[in-house]
Amino acid sequence: MFLEQISWVQAKEYFEQKDIAIIPVGSTENHGSQLALGTDFLIPRALCERMDDRLGILIAPTIPFGVADQHARFPGTITIGSQGLYDLVSRVADQLYGHGIRKFVFLNGHGGNTPVLQDVCLDLDKKHALGCLLNWWTLAGDINPKWKGGHGGGEETAAMLAIHPSFVHMEYFMPFAPKDLSEDLTFAGSFHVYSNGISVPVPRRVDHYSSCGWYGPDSPETATAEWGEEMLNATADFCVDFIRKFEKVRIA
Repeated sequence: MFLEQISWVQAKEYFEQKDIAIIPVGSTENHGSQLALGTDFLIPRALCERMDDRLGILIAPTIPFGVADQHARFPGTITIGSQGLYDLVSRVADQLYGHGIRKFVFLNGHGGNTPVLQDVCLDLDKKHALGCLLNWWTLAGDINPKWKGGHGGGEETAAMLAIHPSFVHMEYFMPFAPKDLSEDLTFAGSFHVYSNGISVPVPRRVDHYSSCGWYGPDSPETATAEWGEEMLNATADFCVDFIRKFEKVRIA
């Protein structure tokens, strides 16, 4: 049940019966030269569409902006920063809380949003409400380690091939050539470098270690729509099962 598709009368009926809602959150940012800037909000929205009929739970409009400061040098990226996302999500949650929602499911599509959403969940806990955070890409990798990927790599490209193939532009694909910090401190993934085989955080803008914008071990060239379909269906199945259990929780 998508909030933007119902009237206030239908919303009133829902709030009288249920105290749970889903809030999809994403970002508008660089995803490599081959993927649409909206990847991080389009995938959570698609997952909600796959879950809707099975859950019958209110789904708020997808938030398309997030914490994407590290991608700001790539044209088209729009970041509202940590404070901006906190203010926006808190306001949305407060409004739903005022309508009677006490269980909040944040279906997240962007890793940079995670600390902020955790803070919002802690705020809800203080108000005798409950928030949970479902990061779809990490769930997919836990369900099947073969699906685990980096940023804008095969995992996300496969998902987009399944839901919006016209938004995947492999004709613009650029291979990933990681830029090490030094000979002794080599690229180890987002915000990290290796030192003697141990990963150490060294937060930097993405363009400082990836000129193409994507990174990870999962090349977009390996992605297929079939992979994306299987992965999204399995992830949606997991989320449906979890949300049903979460809905039954009694808040003390």
